[in-house]
Amino acid sequence: MSQSTEDARETVEVDLGGRIVDVPAGGLYDRFRMDTDLDEIERDPRVGDVDFFRALTKTRVDSPVGPTLTPNFYYRISTARLTMLAPTAAIRTRLPRELSPLEIAPGLGIISVMAFRYDVCDIDFYTEAAVGIAVRPARHGGPGIVDLAAGLKNDALHSYVLSLPVSSRIAQVRGHDGYGFPKWVTGLDVRVDDQRTSARIANDAGDLDLAFSAATPKQTARRSGEHVSTLTSYTTIDDRWHATVSQINVLSAGSRRLPRGLDLRLGSGRMSDDLRSLKPIRTIQLDVTARGQLALHMPVSTSMPERG
Repeated sequence: MSQSTEDARETVEVDLGGRIVDVPAGGLYDRFRMDTDLDEIERDPRVGDVDFFRALTKTRVDSPVGPTLTPNFYYRISTARLTMLAPTAAIRTRLPRELSPLEIAPGLGIISVMAFRYDVCDIDFYTEAAVGIAVRPARHGGPGIVDLAAGLKNDALHSYVLSLPVSSRIAQVRGHDGYGFPKWVTGLDVRVDDQRTSARIANDAGDLDLAFSAATPKQTARRSGEHVSTLTSYTTIDDRWHATVSQINVLSAGSRRLPRGLDLRLGSGRMSDDLRSLKPIRTIQLDVTARGQLALHMPVSTSMPERG
């Protein structure tokens, strides 16, 4: 066993498709390898209800990170999202030609800065953040406003992620090799409570990459299963397009349009560079889920239209 440099906990080594990573000794991944005992999770005071997961069946699949079970279960999560307007022209410079930006008006697209805290998860605690672009579903024709209206009505949106730093090595290897996401490990602190929501992402030197802080919007509690949203993310694995679906069981959430008092700071690093390249105009909404659950499915191959 070795000592974790992050928190000095004992760790064990695990093999993920030929990559050796350290995970907490006695943690959920060490003990269950994704086949976590839901009865034990239900007794965790941070979680409680696990009916959302009992309705889902895990399947064993081969993947670039070796044999694994899907979906990956996140039993207690908190999330924050800053939704921004940006010029479509700037967005197109960062999108692969196969994808089209989702526009709310001609020449005006949607981008976001997101932060996630996973307190109880099949692969143990970690945090992550993202800069993403809202895109139209693959191979959808017709007016983009139809896709926007349908996505908002059904809470089913599609995205392309430019940067996705994480705080743990297992999350980085699984996310990069297994899902095709642009993940790297860095210092990353995400905090969400009923009063305040904040995130700070460090660059390679430990200095500021990106940070934001705001008052948490008033939260509305929901019963498990009452509000389940989906997010489809597009990535390439071995030069082939894949779609990854996340199902979010929202248990407590709130939103604030045109949030006042938002403190967004850009420093020097990949996230700030990605956000600057999109030329954001303004933040139009802050969404915070103080309590939720998540099922992350393994990516599946998908076809994309050929575009010049």
